[in-house]
Parts: sequence; structure tokens; C-alpha cells
Amino acid sequence: MSAASDYLENKVLDHTLGNAAFVQPTVYIGLFTGSASANLEAGTLTNEVTGGSYARETISFGVASGGTATNDATVTFTTATADWGTITHVAIMDAASSGNVLFYGAVTDAKEILNGDTFQVSSGNLSITLT
Repeated sequence: MSAASDYLENKVLDHTLGNAAFVQPTVYIGLFTGSASANLEAGTLTNEVTGGSYARETISFGVASGGTATNDATVTFTTATADWGTITHVAIMDAASSGNVLFYGAVTDAKEILNGDTFQVSSGNLSITLT
């Protein structure tokens, strides 16, 4: 993923140009269904999975190299206790609920999560690139 939200773009600019400090947040990954890119750019949390034991999970990244940072540990979501729908997008967020979108993007292969399924992001399979 290479899309930063409007919120993050403004925070990075303000921090870099000395206008305001930006405190490093704990980051979480959220799962979204449907075409969510325009809404995530603006920070609107339309189409985030709800119910069925869904909760955002913490995610960590290794040190960036060449303008890219990659997740450094596998993230496994709690087993769905109801159908979650087809996961088409993910977002890196700064809170376990509500909060702000930092980065977002479409998944390579959309995945339908049904009752009893588990969604997983393997170590090294999620990269964020600044271009």
C-alpha cells in the first residue's frame, strides 16, 4: 500500500516543518469490505467489518529501507463468529477503535470471511511504500 490519508499527510508535514510534534502511535490493522479507498483517504471509516468477534489487531513493522516498511510479524485476527463479508481493503490505524486512518490500500486478492474463518496477514506480506 502506498496511500497515506489526508490526516497523516498533514501530521507529517507539520512535524517535519516544525509546526507541531507528531507522537508515534501504536498501530492497528483494520479490515474493510467494498470499495473503500476514497472514504479512507478522507478518514471516513465506511465499510469496516463489524460484529462476529471482529476487532482491529496490533501490527508492527521493521525499519524502513528504500522507502518501504514491511510487517515483521504475522497478524492473526480472532476467528469470525459470523460472516464478515469480502475483505477488499486494509487500513493502518492509530487506535483500536475509531481513531485515524494512517495508510490504506486494496488487498491483492479479495477474501470472503465466513463464520468460522480466520483472516491472517503473514509476516512480510504487508508493505507500506512512500513514493
